[in-house]
Amino acid sequence: MKSLKVIFLGTPEFAKTSLEAIHQSNHEVVGVVTVADKASGRGQKISQSPVKVYASENNIPVFQPEKLRNPEFLEELRKLDADIFVVVAFRMMPKVLFEMPRMGTFNLHASLLPDYRGAAPINYAVINGEEKTGATTFFINEKIDEGNILLQEELEILPDENAGSLHDRLMVMGSKLVVKTLNGLAENSIIERPQPHVEHPKNAYKIFKEDTKINWNAPSKTIHQFILGMSPYPAAFTSIKIGEEEKGLKIFAGKFEITDHGRPSGTLDISKNEFKIYTEDGIYFPQELQLEGKKRMTVKDFLNGFRNFDEISM
Repeated sequence: MKSLKVIFLGTPEFAKTSLEAIHQSNHEVVGVVTVADKASGRGQKISQSPVKVYASENNIPVFQPEKLRNPEFLEELRKLDADIFVVVAFRMMPKVLFEMPRMGTFNLHASLLPDYRGAAPINYAVINGEEKTGATTFFINEKIDEGNILLQEELEILPDENAGSLHDRLMVMGSKLVVKTLNGLAENSIIERPQPHVEHPKNAYKIFKEDTKINWNAPSKTIHQFILGMSPYPAAFTSIKIGEEEKGLKIFAGKFEITDHGRPSGTLDISKNEFKIYTEDGIYFPQELQLEGKKRMTVKDFLNGFRNFDEISM
């Protein structure tokens, strides 16, 4: 099989897995483009992206431009004479960059396009209670996630699966799909096809803090899927009152039951042995949570931290 010279663009762990798969294939990674190092955490230690760490460990040239249109950066990439660029979990790219390689630039997206275009496809597939999702490789064009499809593969979403578990399974599946796409393009055996027109495709817009608040007026199943879809990151939250102090409470997992309770949605019953929050059509039982300023814990450990349950409300 013909070996392709690849420049890889990506940043997080999800991307690193694809980079590793390409590096271990018969294709040659001649360069990696990733985000600039940044200070993070309490000590403001300089942290490197997982993609940079892997590339450095394997002696692959790394580029970290602040601006993707920087002429010197673009010239450095041109000199590498790559056949193709592969993009996984990176940022928006200018046309001058994605049109540079002779075979074009393709992206791995964690959904079955055209559904769930956008920054958070894994979260929204779980939030919306989908039974399946998948991964798509497609050629990049000037519109977000709308280029011609190369390959696509489905993955079943397991019952009560959260976004973190689905992320990890799609990460592995997607890395194999990336190599399969490179092999197909090298052999000229893939026929690219336009994305099918869908009147109202499901969207996966970027999730902001205000989007993560739980609406207890919703049905129990909707709340359950929302919490799973936000877990472990960015995490769904609600507010509780401890005495006169209001604190944020992240909920990562739980279960629910449908029941006619006659209680207002968003009220709670809490005791040494139980934590119940009433919804529109039932009760939600948090099982893993994190009170503001505390670490993540089981509901049992959470309840053990209180003596007076009468002062807790929502």
